[in-house]
Amino acid sequence: MSTKGLCAIVTGSASGLGAATALLLAKAGMRIVVNYSNSKTEAEHTADLCRKEGADVVVVQGDVSRDEDCRKIVAAAAPWGRLDVVVNNAGTTKHVPHDQLDGLSAEDFQRIFAVNTIGPFQMIRAARPLLEAAAKQTARASAVVNVSSVAGISGGGSSVAYAASKGALNTMTLSLSRALAPSIRVNTVCPGYIDTPWFTKGRGEAGAKQVRDAVVARVPLRAASSAEDIAQLVAFLASPASGHMTGEVVRMDAGMHLLG
Repeated sequence: MSTKGLCAIVTGSASGLGAATALLLAKAGMRIVVNYSNSKTEAEHTADLCRKEGADVVVVQGDVSRDEDCRKIVAAAAPWGRLDVVVNNAGTTKHVPHDQLDGLSAEDFQRIFAVNTIGPFQMIRAARPLLEAAAKQTARASAVVNVSSVAGISGGGSSVAYAASKGALNTMTLSLSRALAPSIRVNTVCPGYIDTPWFTKGRGEAGAKQVRDAVVARVPLRAASSAEDIAQLVAFLASPASGHMTGEVVRMDAGMHLLG
């Protein structure tokens, strides 16, 4: 089924997985809203790469933890008269060992949940009218793809607050896939380790390399996933090829979950 002419919003698409997803959707013929919170230069670079693939692109600043910003991001797609795909990729964390409970404040929890859980809800709520209009126009369900983490399943990850926020996102996916059917499909991707600047920024060069080497040595597939690897799964769930999938929480972790 063709994806040419479909319209997609990818939050947090200045770099990393979001940028890789935006570029892949652009290559598939979609029109793209590139969103960023702080990294304008990187967002414009992502947009330029998408335009080189022939895509119509709009760049919009917005913090998904703010409802008014979510509505602004969605409004950027309104001139196209339709919205077929929303990829909720924007995320945040604080790197704190799980046993250091004093390392996380209530404000840390609130900020992480505001971006990772409430943000996707607000984006879906704001986008719902356009997604439903597109579904009526095409006679097939529009798509929401949430980017979660294996931390939301295993309870691991960069901090307790991060794991909890992603677990909540996974559960919200189930709730909304029921509530928004049959016009909107809602699925979630749960990556394991991803070799991205976001991870390196949180851990530092040496720390990121140590984790990467440990992952490659342990996981069954002996691989560290790139942003482009995970973007392939996101793009599949965003496309009509996955048209009979909803309410799915899909792991892509090179077999990490098999380690127990």
